[in-house]
Amino acid sequence: MTTIALDAMGGDLAPQATVEGALLAAAEYPAHILLVGKRATLEPLLGKGHPNVEVLDTSEVIEAEDRPVQAVRHKRDSSIVVGFGLVKAGKAGALVSAGSTGALLAGGLLILGRVKGIDRPALTVVLPGLRKKPFLLLDVGANTDVRAKNLLEFALMGSIYVEKVLGVSSPRIALLNIGTEESKGTEQVKLAYRLLKGSTLNFVGNVEARDLFDDPADVIVSDGFPGNVLLKAIEGVAATLFSMIRQEVKSDLRSKAGALVLRPYLKRVADRLDYSEYGGAPVLGLAAPCIKCHGSSGARAIKNGIGAALKFTEARVIEQVASALPGQERNS
Repeated sequence: MTTIALDAMGGDLAPQATVEGALLAAAEYPAHILLVGKRATLEPLLGKGHPNVEVLDTSEVIEAEDRPVQAVRHKRDSSIVVGFGLVKAGKAGALVSAGSTGALLAGGLLILGRVKGIDRPALTVVLPGLRKKPFLLLDVGANTDVRAKNLLEFALMGSIYVEKVLGVSSPRIALLNIGTEESKGTEQVKLAYRLLKGSTLNFVGNVEARDLFDDPADVIVSDGFPGNVLLKAIEGVAATLFSMIRQEVKSDLRSKAGALVLRPYLKRVADRLDYSEYGGAPVLGLAAPCIKCHGSSGARAIKNGIGAALKFTEARVIEQVASALPGQERNS
């Protein structure tokens, strides 16, 4: 049975959501879950508990306002640092956290290190497509200035993850760009285009942001700066759109009557856009599996994050990335 370390103190809704999510995961998945956090806070929330859920006591919490590197170095008994230590020591197969993204990246690099041959790790996100087919976007914030070689590495890691975890055969890779022509983009993006075109990956060219959800590719590769801006724009537009729909629905009796008819269809759209369906996204490039859940994750998202960590671990994505690097470098 695979052991998953869960940062029980991380996230806007922790520890209630993390404890509930762990119990839901233990009831559904063949996993032993270590709730890493303050025992005095966690145990009262466990109720009758579950035989596969265990609390590992820690005394510190890394807060959102803490400086990530400093916090990881000085808060040695925090839930994130102890969680990474468990993974490093082989006592857990993966770490799942909805806590500070900066601390998660800093802890991953300082404690786990990178896959040999990978220059930089990448934050990813799984997004829904119009054709009910999710795609992976990376990087979405771990790196703000990358070289073409890094974009090639992101493509390789994303391709392996999507194939082994999401079950997509020969994933299509595309570069996020301001146009589809090979000549568009920064010098590094144009160089990355040539590297990808000469690689063994299933590279399909450039894609514009407006076409992302129309199934142009299974993996979208980006520098972390535009990737993060794009992700937050998507989140903002989705939230604004649903707010506008709610306002219009309440505007008069005719709208309210129409809303009753449309309600089940609108609910299905909302479910497809719900990030908790995917639970969390992998931080690719670290030497061991790590899943980052959304900061506002509820119990269902935490449960699905643990499920994603199990798939990540059992698919041996890290090992496959490491073994693919030498051959991939020769082809580039």
